[in-house]
Amino acid sequence: MRRNPIRLATLLLGSALALSACATQKQAAAPARPAWALAIHGGAGVMDRETMGPETEASYRAAMHAALDRGRAVLEKGGTAMDAVVAVVRRLEDDPQFNAGKGAVFTADGRNELDAAIMDGATLKAGAVAGITGTKNPITLARAVMEKSPHVMLIGAGAEKFGQQAGVEQADAAWFFTERRWQSLKKTLKERGLPIPARPAGVGPEPVPLAAADMAFEDRKYGTVGVVALDTAGHVAAGTSTGGTTAKLWGRVGDVPIIGAGTYANDKSCAVSATGTGEYFIRLGVARAICDLVELKGMSLQKAADEVIQARLTALGGDGGIVAVTPDGQVAWSFNTSGMYRARQVAGGEPVVGIFKGEP
Repeated sequence: MRRNPIRLATLLLGSALALSACATQKQAAAPARPAWALAIHGGAGVMDRETMGPETEASYRAAMHAALDRGRAVLEKGGTAMDAVVAVVRRLEDDPQFNAGKGAVFTADGRNELDAAIMDGATLKAGAVAGITGTKNPITLARAVMEKSPHVMLIGAGAEKFGQQAGVEQADAAWFFTERRWQSLKKTLKERGLPIPARPAGVGPEPVPLAAADMAFEDRKYGTVGVVALDTAGHVAAGTSTGGTTAKLWGRVGDVPIIGAGTYANDKSCAVSATGTGEYFIRLGVARAICDLVELKGMSLQKAADEVIQARLTALGGDGGIVAVTPDGQVAWSFNTSGMYRARQVAGGEPVVGIFKGEP
């Protein structure tokens, strides 16, 4: 049977045009990447309105809104995701409501030992510090490790010495002290039958009677603050900072400064900052696991986050949550506790702030 070459060419051309039109429609349907995006957490744990009280709830919501404002100000001016992350984390480290920097919980021997990490998704460079006692803003020290040393992680006295040489601002023990955290330490040590250490130097005697604020709502959260950001250049970054857990044992380090566990960023996948029982996040490599599902399995960010937090972490017996962002502007959070202080915003969108499960 003879074929008509002109008719065949016409059919092939028509098919090509149809495929091209279909591809164009799909491209048109795909949402445009937002100019920037930001997500923040202030710790996850056991939280409910009944025990928290309206004043405390309002105070935490205001703090999360203020953190968004600080990050948005950087990103709207074309600042980098790294700069936005540091700006927001520093603010949270200086806020005694959160367990990072000032207001950090105490170890069993009455010290504030701080951990922090930061990672740049564009270069995969990272910096982390652990067991810090004299640096005002550990996230700044973590960035200095990334940018001014050949290493990824420094700990303890060595990290402190490096920070001093790098010009990172220092602070004494009294800066980090809050009466509320001290009373929480005393309560925990009494419950465990352990001795109560002497009050840190420079903080003065224990007030008698204790102020209401010193006996205020204890959210029983896993103390960590964290930020992920997408900048106008399309790069992502993540940063996390923590005081650890109340009455933690000597030298304990959680997931925060372990790249891939509590903090991770890669322009090929996503940026993640975590909060929770660090030992479980370390075992699962939570932050990297989420990014791998996005990159290697093609999952949406929210589906990947839920797979790791709601399925894998829960099955292992761990608890906590994450915030995350992708280079194409997807923003997600997931947690398996009753609450997580959280906030997010994308360019052109309204800020979203939540505390309890069931909120947006």
